[in-house]
This record gives sequence, C-alpha cells and structure tokens, in this order.
Amino acid sequence: MRVLGLVLLSAAPLFAQAPLPSAIVPEMEKVLNGNIVAFWYPKTIDAKYGGYTLNHGPNGEWKGDAPKMIVTQARMVWLFARLARAGHGDRARMLQAADHGYRFLMDKMWDPVHGGFYWGVDATGGKPERPKKNLYGQSFALYALSEFAMASGRRDVLDRATGLFRLLEQKSHDSLYGGYREQFNADWTPTPPGEIGSMGVAGDVKLMNTHLHLLEALTTFYRASKLPLARERLLELITIESNTVFRKDVGSCSDQYKLDWTPILQGAGARSSYGHDLENIWLLVDAASAAGVPVAPYLDLFRHNFAYSMKYGWDSQAGGFWYWGPFGAPAAGLTKSWWVQAEALVSALTMYQLTSDPQYWEVFLKTWEFVKRYQVDWQSGEWWSEVDANLKPSGGKANEWKAGYHNGRAMLECIALLKGMKSK
Repeated sequence: MRVLGLVLLSAAPLFAQAPLPSAIVPEMEKVLNGNIVAFWYPKTIDAKYGGYTLNHGPNGEWKGDAPKMIVTQARMVWLFARLARAGHGDRARMLQAADHGYRFLMDKMWDPVHGGFYWGVDATGGKPERPKKNLYGQSFALYALSEFAMASGRRDVLDRATGLFRLLEQKSHDSLYGGYREQFNADWTPTPPGEIGSMGVAGDVKLMNTHLHLLEALTTFYRASKLPLARERLLELITIESNTVFRKDVGSCSDQYKLDWTPILQGAGARSSYGHDLENIWLLVDAASAAGVPVAPYLDLFRHNFAYSMKYGWDSQAGGFWYWGPFGAPAAGLTKSWWVQAEALVSALTMYQLTSDPQYWEVFLKTWEFVKRYQVDWQSGEWWSEVDANLKPSGGKANEWKAGYHNGRAMLECIALLKGMKSK
C-alpha cells in the first residue's frame, strides 16, 4: 500500500498533506471506544427487565421506559458480540452484554407458539404489543444470533440461528420469484391485502432495504454455519442486490418491487437512498468474500452506483452525503443522517481498496472530517441523529430505530481496512 499512498498524496486535492491510514486508525479507535461504546455500555443494559433501554434524548438523557423493537434490540446484541470478536474493549464484558440481550430476545421476543420474533414488545417484555412478523426484523435477529454464535463459540446459540434460518426458509422464501416475502401475521399467514406493515408497505411488496439486511445476515450466518443451503441463498441475494434492484438506466437502486420483482417506480419507489446504495456496495463485497466468489465482475456496477451518489448526493462543500433524492435530480432530503455517513465511510474505503482510485480515498477523508466535526457529539457521547444543511445537529441519541450498529460497525470495518492497508 506504500505505492498507493504515494500516488494518493500527489493526486488528492482535498488535503495539502493527506493523512496516511496509520494516522487515522487511532482517531477511529478513539471514536469507537470513547464516544460510541462508552455511550451504550453500560448505561443501556436494562438490569430490571432485560434487553436494552433505548430511549435517550439529544443530550443522552434517559426519557423513561419505552417499547422494545426487535430491530434495535438485535442490533445491540450484534454490536456487543462483534466488539468481543474483534477484540475491542473487555471481551468478557462485551460477551456478557451480548448474552444479556440474547436472553431477552429468546425469552421475551421469540414467539413460543409459531416461532419467529415479534416486531415489538412493551418495556418489560411481558406483552407482545406488535406480534406480527416482518422479515426486516427477522433478518436482524439472524444477524445478531449468528454474530453472537461466532463471538462466543456457543453451539446452542448457533442452533438457535440455524432454527431461525430454517423457519424463514419454510415460511417466507419465495421459491417462484426469488428472495423473500416480508410481512406476515403472528402465525405466519399472509397479512390482509392492502394492510400496511411494519416497514410502511403492504404485504405484496418486496423491498431492496429488507433484502439488503437479509444479505448481511446470511453473510454472517453462512460464516457461522457453513450450511450449503445458506450459501445458496446468499448467492441468490447477491444476484438480487447487484442486478435486480439496480436501475441500469438510472445508475441507482430503487427500493420497492412487486412480488415478481417488477419495480414500483412511483412515490418512494422512484427515489435514491444514497446511504443504502453505498451500504449495498460494501455488503456485496463482504457477501462475495464469504461465499467465495470473485468480486471483479461487480466492479463496474459499483463504480456506476458510487458515481451516481457522488453526482447527486455528495456535499462537495462540507463533505458527507445527503439522505435521498429523486432519480436523476439533485438531493431533496437535505439532512445528513448518522447512518448514511457511517455507511459512506466503509463504502468509500472499500472502493479504494478494490480499485486504488484516489477519488475514493478523498471521499473517505472528507466524510471522516465531516463526521468528526459535526456528526460526533463530543460532549454527550454518540453521534447526532442528523445534521441539517446549516450544519446544525439534532435528534435523539437512542430510540426504536437508533442503536450503536451503523456507526459502531463502520468504525470496526474501517479500522480493519486501514490496518490491512498499513500492513501492505
């Protein structure tokens, strides 16, 4: 990587003297350990009811008991397990924190009659307030269980992950059109026609977003289990997330589809989510690595997709990416979400690693500078939920949709990538 560094330093216009990978690793470790992990642990461990307390305001203040949703409860299990496996912090404590959430998932959020995880329960876990099943939520449960199985080496956890995988295969895999049906009643029967589900669409709609997270879940599950069927489904999802959801005439992915994968190109289906496009790139690279297939055939697609997000979603002044925009037009969602910047960091660094093209290193550096300056809350901890066009931060630090997953994962992935560059 020394040669790449020399090319970069002479070519990058954004910095008079571009930092080397080795200089950025300590910065990211400081953010990971001192800003992110220090916020979530130990104060979000719910010692009274189990699981995690995720209801904190802009200054990190606790706002009281709140319902618990499978997505963020599972994301916190994943975070602590992943920290333990990566060797960040006290491994025993991170495993204990992951086990704490795992027990809540299995004891309070698992449906003992029909199987699968409820979408949401009350703060105590004693009442399934939202008992219907959605594949977006199931995917994060599978992701969390698979990661915890790898981090802990526990066979019982892997057996639980395998049981969930087989349940999803039986109840929701679409053997006719590929991919997965997403929305079900508590007993896994189809929801009524036209009923809007947990992800804001009816049960006869498939989402790029849901299948993106199924991709990451199957990537980790296959690494943990080595089941041949898991690899088969992973390859299927790689095809869907690389070919099916990518609008070749646009250069961006679209989110909504009929069951046969006919795109729904109206309303929210006719716009780009820059964060999902960028996240999809590096998750596909990781999935290909897990499945043992070459990534080179996808590079042209990745370049095309990244270029689209740069053209319409990149803020060349302050750095960072806007939230969303209509196809073929400048961004309309002019806020910078914490999760979009997190995924942009990993995507840009992944593209630089794959191509040695300095433009991706420049995007990474400028996004990182934006994050350090505006997205990270250095006083109260964690990252601001969003930063507006005037660079004003806002939003709560923890809620049903905000946990330590996106930015915690971004720091872990980027640190690993940067260390790999440094060692070359």
